[in-house]
Amino acid sequence: MAEQCPPKRVVGAKQTLKAVLNCKVAQVYIAKDAEEHVVKKIKEACEEKGIKIVYIDTMKELGRMCGIDVGAATAADVIGER
Repeated sequence: MAEQCPPKRVVGAKQTLKAVLNCKVAQVYIAKDAEEHVVKKIKEACEEKGIKIVYIDTMKELGRMCGIDVGAATAADVIGER
């Protein structure tokens, strides 16, 4: 059984990549200070699917935007099922 796409925003590299590959995503946020090996597959998938990437200055700032107390390398705004 396929996983359902979560509404709203997903946080973290694994969840972001899963959403980009399996859901309709409005845009992806990537922290400029995130390590490249963490975000590389996400960038490639976004480019392939034509999903807009918004760069945020720091992981700490992106974490705050997502309502968490720790930094986040990536996040995505999910708008529904693919």
